[in-house]
Amino acid sequence: MNQLTMNGPDKKDGENTPERGVATKVRPKTKKPSMYRVILMNDDYTPQEFVVMILMGIFKKSQEEAFTIMMHVHQKGIGTCGVYTFEVAETKVAQVMDAAKRAQHPLQCTLEKT
Repeated sequence: MNQLTMNGPDKKDGENTPERGVATKVRPKTKKPSMYRVILMNDDYTPQEFVVMILMGIFKKSQEEAFTIMMHVHQKGIGTCGVYTFEVAETKVAQVMDAAKRAQHPLQCTLEKT
């Protein structure tokens, strides 16, 4: 039986050991998806109750969270509803815009990369 041995400058005389190694498979690192912030913009016409309803229905916020976000939007002019992957953020923006249009409110919603 033949044995593979290494005899070279790195080996000492009389050290005839079989060469052993472990085959490893290199896995490509998966990249985390980019995240997007969904933003509501204040206007002077959309009722605050409607904004709270949107935040509770589409963004699954509690009544307290929804009220806090709505007040932030009302006072600062803009506010974040949540941070999501692109597809989820895009869907939520479309849902808000559709609900606002159906209710005939000028509420504006957009997304931006974090």
